[in-house]
Amino acid sequence: MPDHSPYARRLREIADALDAEPHPTDDAPTPHPDTLDVIGNRHTKRGQLNHAVPEVLQLQRRIRRYSADTGLPHGGIVPLALGTWLRAKGYPSDL
Repeated sequence: MPDHSPYARRLREIADALDAEPHPTDDAPTPHPDTLDVIGNRHTKRGQLNHAVPEVLQLQRRIRRYSADTGLPHGGIVPLALGTWLRAKGYPSDL
């Protein structure tokens, strides 16, 4: 009878690796309705937000992927994320 223990061990390693991967959650902070209105208005005047971010975080690639997966335009992701985070930290906008 063949010894399947190496295969069983490898399957356990793969299962452990999959369990260790982050999974999308629905408990992320919810954007404020006013922010959603501003982002949704295509006539909203927009300005550039230029900050140096570590390339290792792959933010541009992740933003493009999120945009492709959700249909949310690239230009809406950063303002939603920053607006939500700043509001949660006690810095709401003056809309």
